[in-house]
Amino acid sequence: MTVLKEMEAEIARLSLAEKWKVGSIATQLGIHHTTVERVLDTLGVPRAEAPPRPSIADPYLGLIKETIEKYPTVPASRLFVMAKERGYEGRSEGHFRRIVARHRPRKGRAEAYHRLRTLPGEQGQVDWGHFGKITIGRAKRLLMAFVLVLSYSRYIFLRFFTSQKLDVFLRGHVQAFEQIDGVPRVLLYDNPKTIVLERDGRAIRFNPRLLEFAKHYRYEPRPVAVARGNEKGRVERAIRYVRDSFWPARTWRDLDDLNAQAAVWCEQIAAERRWVDDRSMTVSEAFKKEQGRLLSLPDDAYPNDEVQQVSAGKTPYVRFDLNDYTIPHTHVQQVLTVAASPTQVRVLAGDAVIASHQRSYDKGQQVEDQAHIAALTAQKQAARRHRGQGRLHHAAPSSERLLVAAAERGDNLGGVTSALLKLLDQYGPTELEVGICEALERDVPHPHAVRQCLERRRQERDLPPAVSLSLPDDPRIANMVVRPHDLRSYDPDDDNNKEQRDDSHNA
Repeated sequence: MTVLKEMEAEIARLSLAEKWKVGSIATQLGIHHTTVERVLDTLGVPRAEAPPRPSIADPYLGLIKETIEKYPTVPASRLFVMAKERGYEGRSEGHFRRIVARHRPRKGRAEAYHRLRTLPGEQGQVDWGHFGKITIGRAKRLLMAFVLVLSYSRYIFLRFFTSQKLDVFLRGHVQAFEQIDGVPRVLLYDNPKTIVLERDGRAIRFNPRLLEFAKHYRYEPRPVAVARGNEKGRVERAIRYVRDSFWPARTWRDLDDLNAQAAVWCEQIAAERRWVDDRSMTVSEAFKKEQGRLLSLPDDAYPNDEVQQVSAGKTPYVRFDLNDYTIPHTHVQQVLTVAASPTQVRVLAGDAVIASHQRSYDKGQQVEDQAHIAALTAQKQAARRHRGQGRLHHAAPSSERLLVAAAERGDNLGGVTSALLKLLDQYGPTELEVGICEALERDVPHPHAVRQCLERRRQERDLPPAVSLSLPDDPRIANMVVRPHDLRSYDPDDDNNKEQRDDSHNA
């Protein structure tokens, strides 16, 4: 349709001066509204866009935009199913396709954004809060608050830990999932090394342990953009709320007591505050609506013990988290594994648990299983007894018969061996052998009988009492048996020696 100059001028006047809408101008001038729009476009008059009408699809625009951004070619039919799974009540897939089409990015066209609301069960945000240090015995440890907040209902889960290692971080997740009885589909994080090992723009290399954990619970871990903590502003505000509402003037006996108080605060104070999206409801009421939308928990919880390889030295202890824990002496000088829960420390050799202790959060403690100490003591005593018996047998062969006879009488072999070793050091091997033989002939297989014999023999020869020698603490010397040479071979008055010398001289 050809538009006369006079009509163009009138269209411009009514639009610019009188602020008439396109439909009103078309009706009054008797022309089609597209003609009015074409004229205004030619004149460079911006169109006044009508505000979008509310739609039941509005709460799902965030899902649509995030999914399209991540998977640009995802079909609208799949988005329709995803929205239905999350509670979308619309029946027309064609209408939903048109909504999706409006939000697919087009080249050369600026993209407009709605203010979006998070869907129930769709997202959670996780972060640590630093609350200073806690003193346990001689140890000063970090006091870290693990906070998970559900983005839709603003429900807060709060627990305190003495470390922010990945094992502890995952333990916080497990406790949170069990508390809310479900899992959000997406969890937002910062970019610490426990989460993100490497990042280049959108290319992210996650910690493999976190990916394994996320796979177990079937959620998507999503780090926010670097230096954009505002993208997880709900958990930041939740931590600030903890500092303002829970923390001031708080006293507690120990970490368990502090966490018990935190659990009560979450269920009472935090859960009963007004819900930001509808002031007539509480967070607790919004959470009840959201809970049914969470992913269900798997049949088994993810193992969240702290796992660490340790090396045992020559003593039967392993060091873990500032303290020493006993192990069986049979596993010294081996590489072992410690698996620690908040209350228990287990030591494993391969898959076998060889020791279990109550966990200590103190510093420099020796946590001992008395069975381990007793077994080591018995082994040491047996080893000393065996070494002593070997030395006795080498020095005085008849000692073996005396020990057998003592055992038949029910005597303590360790005590008998120790007493005979003292006599060996005092009197020497030759005299000890004589004393043992006499005690056996008298049928008194006891060290006292041996001692009486040895003392009598010295008195008969008018010799002073025997004195024990103090030898160096060296087994090569202490266990050495020296048999004295027969000094008669050096006596010049001995007739046999005289004959030997004469024969040698005549030869």
